[in-house]
Amino acid sequence: MPLLRWALPILALLALAACAGDTTVPKSEPSFYRNLAQPDAELDGAVAASMISGYRANNGLGAVTLDPELMRLAAVQAGVMAQRDKLDHGAGKPFVARLKASGYDAKTASENISAGYHTLAEAFSGWRDSPPHRANMLLKGATRMGIAAVYTPSSKYKVYWALILAEPEEKKG
Repeated sequence: MPLLRWALPILALLALAACAGDTTVPKSEPSFYRNLAQPDAELDGAVAASMISGYRANNGLGAVTLDPELMRLAAVQAGVMAQRDKLDHGAGKPFVARLKASGYDAKTASENISAGYHTLAEAFSGWRDSPPHRANMLLKGATRMGIAAVYTPSSKYKVYWALILAEPEEKKG
């Protein structure tokens, strides 16, 4: 019986030691938890598109892909808000005027802005939990998106966000 009393704890330790060599543990935190309230932090647009596409799929809608022009427009809007330290769809110009001036032909489009969220996960959750922002993320027909986060250390918010979803107008001819 004394041998059995020692054998079980030794087997348990060996089993734990085998688990210590498990290589499935992530080496870094997911990019949607990356703190963007610091210099040189970069938003992972592909992960943002994946999150929003997954949310849309859970609500019976199609996926969205990153659009270079919408990424640029979102970056400009987030930058203008950060520069002025003001959360405002009309910072610079109103959304519809900015979209039209860019030459982007959209059948339909929407914009979410926010400030103070330091991670993509926080911004996404804030938009998801707000009925008007949720409606924008669930814009029927949207297939393209652009997103940006701009860090501004002098602001109480630290990070300004802009998200644009659109259904491009089909080119004829």
